[in-house]
Amino acid sequence: MENLTFEEMMKELEQIVEELEKGTLSLDDAVKKYQRGIELSVELKKKLESAKQVVVTKMGDQEIPF
Repeated sequence: MENLTFEEMMKELEQIVEELEKGTLSLDDAVKKYQRGIELSVELKKKLESAKQVVVTKMGDQEIPF
């Protein structure tokens, strides 16, 4: 996804949420923003799962609190 970092994607998602909450976007723009937000949330979830897997692998048999 355009090689954005996790933090950059989170910031963009937060901005989208703020814009949608204002309620000032046209319907078309709101739908586009919503779709972009969904794309970002899917990618963010993938990155979190990947990071979790790295931690689980590094921790081995130790119990992980999440």
